[in-house]
Amino acid sequence: MMTTGTMMTTTIGMMTTGTTMTTTETSGRASGTRLSIRARLLIGMLLLTGATLLIAGAVNYVIERQSLETQMDESLARDVEDFRVLADTGIDPETQEHFTQAADLMYTAMQYNQLAETQSVIGMQDGEIVWSAPENVSLRLEQDPEFVAWAAGVEPESAYITTVETDESTYRAAVVPVHLAQDSAPGVYIEAADLQAELREVHMSLAIFIGAGAGALLIGAIAAWLLVGRMLQPVRDLQATAQRISEEDLDSRIQARGHDEFAELTETINNMLDRLQLALEQQSQLLDDVGHELRTPITIIRGHLELMDSHDPDDVAQTRDIGLDELQRMSLLVNDLVTLAQSNTTDFIRPQPTDIGDLMHDITAKAQALGPRDWSLTSRAQGTVTIDTARLIQAMLQLCANAVKFSEPDTSVELGSTFRHSESAGTELCLWVADSGIGITPEDQRGIFKRFGRGSSGARTQGSGLGLNIVSAITAAHGGTIHVESTPGAGSIFIITIPLEPTDQSATLPDTTLPTSPSPEQESDS
Repeated sequence: MMTTGTMMTTTIGMMTTGTTMTTTETSGRASGTRLSIRARLLIGMLLLTGATLLIAGAVNYVIERQSLETQMDESLARDVEDFRVLADTGIDPETQEHFTQAADLMYTAMQYNQLAETQSVIGMQDGEIVWSAPENVSLRLEQDPEFVAWAAGVEPESAYITTVETDESTYRAAVVPVHLAQDSAPGVYIEAADLQAELREVHMSLAIFIGAGAGALLIGAIAAWLLVGRMLQPVRDLQATAQRISEEDLDSRIQARGHDEFAELTETINNMLDRLQLALEQQSQLLDDVGHELRTPITIIRGHLELMDSHDPDDVAQTRDIGLDELQRMSLLVNDLVTLAQSNTTDFIRPQPTDIGDLMHDITAKAQALGPRDWSLTSRAQGTVTIDTARLIQAMLQLCANAVKFSEPDTSVELGSTFRHSESAGTELCLWVADSGIGITPEDQRGIFKRFGRGSSGARTQGSGLGLNIVSAITAAHGGTIHVESTPGAGSIFIITIPLEPTDQSATLPDTTLPTSPSPEQESDS
């Protein structure tokens, strides 16, 4: 049997087991058991919540136990003080004098003491029990042999409170020595409280807390599993989409859900897939276009070289001229293809503030070198706009070259610019080139802005078919559109429309009427 002081030590231990994962370097991926992100998040949430509940429960248990022990010690201390007062000032009921016998004092104290259900007392003298608690007290200390044996060996010099552990229970006991002058042997008054019985309620509360916590963890785990599954749905969609995507199937996209970070990630991935699909399609188209367009000049050069009489100077010179002409055409074609390939890059245009009036004056001056036409600048907007000057000059001169190609010498070619306001698009810059040429049939208008798009008859079947496609790419890079108004035999008007930024000075300029023309059509570069 062991007696301990008032100090109590609580030890709480946790054991966690880890999972060892074996990795291999053959494919760069982990092998063995694969734990999904959903499961890892759920396990992490449960461990965190469980640890929180465990800490809260342990702290609450320690506080409740310490509070209970403090209350028990205070109750024992009050009873000890009452015993001292009785010993100092009490009157023996039988003799009507002060107490002279320890046994009488202890008996009287037991009769006056109001004991709780978990408390009891005994009186010892010469190692023997002389008095025990009244019969109505349920806790019988005299029935615990280990406690009686401990009490028989106690010889205190002063009162104190201690803990007594036996096989039957654990007690908090107040020990009070009783020394009276006429007593032949000193007595020991012991009041004890059953600590385990008092702790049963605390243990019951702890058990209820553990049960409620386990139930809450289970409900939380189910809710978290469903919630995390819904949150990670875009990731699973991304995985499924990535598995479906191949060079033959690039049309699959991920459905965006909500407005959170996963939705933003979905939009980013979809935009990336759009760019990837566009790049692959353009790559495939470029290979087809290059193979198709370069095959003819290569065949021509090879054929003339194979048939050339190297001993005939005239034949050599003629073949040389043909080869140089075809190589020049190939060079122009390659340059156009490079320009179209660059149109898909982010730095294809470099916008900067530009005076639109001065720009149109420069374009008109440069266009006059393209051919003997009656060039005129019929309308010139005034203001500063944010555009790529070099690219826009390239587009307008291409339209001017088309006007020269499909019109007669000394006929009229008009250039112009204006600002136009609309409620839907805001302020727009409109540029146009109008000629008095052969015009465009409705059938040809549908494909002339496509790559290698040409007219179906006459002069429009000539050329590379890339000029108007380059103009369309430059316009699209500015966020604008291009269309044509044309009537066969009456000429065409190509109109470029570019939306302006709110900071452009032109946004405050008045509307200007666009030129009228025969009918909306589209013209081809040849």
